[in-house]
Amino acid sequence: MRDVAVLGIGMTRFGELWDRSFREIGIEAGFQALVDARLSSKDLQAFYLGNMASGSLLEQEHIAPLVIDYAGLGGHHVAAVRVEAGGASGAVALHQGYLAVASGLYDFVVVGGAEKLTDVPDAVANRITGSTADQEWESVFGATLPGLWAMVARRHMHDFGTLREEFARVSVHAHAQGAKNPNAHYRNRLTLEQVLGAGPVAEPLGVFDCAPLSDGAAAVVLGPLETARKYTDTPIRVAASQVACDTMALQHRREITTLQSTVIAGRSAFDRARIAPAAIQVAEIDDAYSIGALVALEDLGFVEKGRSGPAFATGQFTGSGPTFVNPSGGLKAQGRPFGAVGVAQVVEIVRQLRGEAGERQIAGARWGLAHNVGGTGATSVVHLFERTA
Repeated sequence: MRDVAVLGIGMTRFGELWDRSFREIGIEAGFQALVDARLSSKDLQAFYLGNMASGSLLEQEHIAPLVIDYAGLGGHHVAAVRVEAGGASGAVALHQGYLAVASGLYDFVVVGGAEKLTDVPDAVANRITGSTADQEWESVFGATLPGLWAMVARRHMHDFGTLREEFARVSVHAHAQGAKNPNAHYRNRLTLEQVLGAGPVAEPLGVFDCAPLSDGAAAVVLGPLETARKYTDTPIRVAASQVACDTMALQHRREITTLQSTVIAGRSAFDRARIAPAAIQVAEIDDAYSIGALVALEDLGFVEKGRSGPAFATGQFTGSGPTFVNPSGGLKAQGRPFGAVGVAQVVEIVRQLRGEAGERQIAGARWGLAHNVGGTGATSVVHLFERTA
């Protein structure tokens, strides 16, 4: 297999985009990425689109060809494929695009992620997103995604002495970074007291422990590393792309405070890239729920099991340690359009490794990680990236 590079990136603003259609935002992100890669539409050979629920949300299936058609590329006859994996849809789409280029099947592919979650009432959107849990064993009995993650939080507190204040700091950090991100859904800062005092969603998680439902799209162009300098001054190598799955229902797992899918995907990615977690300077990790970020830090090997809370609270992942997490604001502040999240994380990592992140820039970043989760960890995806110049 040949080495793959990210040649171009594009992204819309995340938020409540009521005045913009699914087609519009998908096309905007894709064209931004092509322009950034100095490619034209005739160079595109395949398109992989991460999307969770267009049928339920928009009453529109078959959406990858739809986006290609309305981008004016319907007559080019490129392969256009939709990929669905819950909240990890965009990351799995990126994995598919990576494999297509690495295998030599295609030279240039666009990987996109898009979702429109605010065009329906919140109750409907929450029901749809909740379908990423196990319907027969969880949802039918009233379990919601926040409720399931609350069980993880409570168990983590019980087993390791994790404090409510410790995972609340994940949200404080997210909003501090989101305030620096012009594309973020939320650009307001939060205090620890505001997070702790917010209304309950599923005890011990409050409103500010949960990422919003958002609209938005993101895209990247992938191509062979060997020719990447023709298209970008700063090639970013995809050093590893790994996907792993687990049981859908929490009750069927050995322990719920460890996402084995993340453990396996992370370990495989680090082995493939031949680096250790300590080599990562910047990471975008899945913080759809604040406790999820702490669990991810442990499962990815950045900190020993049960110690993520104190480590985060003392600034180890927000500036004082070797790895800075979620400079974009994460899902919590940048936003959570399910199908777009995994691609948007990569857009941020590429910006950081290129040195183009403005006031969010992490100085000297050479290695980056993107981690995305579907449901409560039934799917986990880990990508590693290296600046080659």
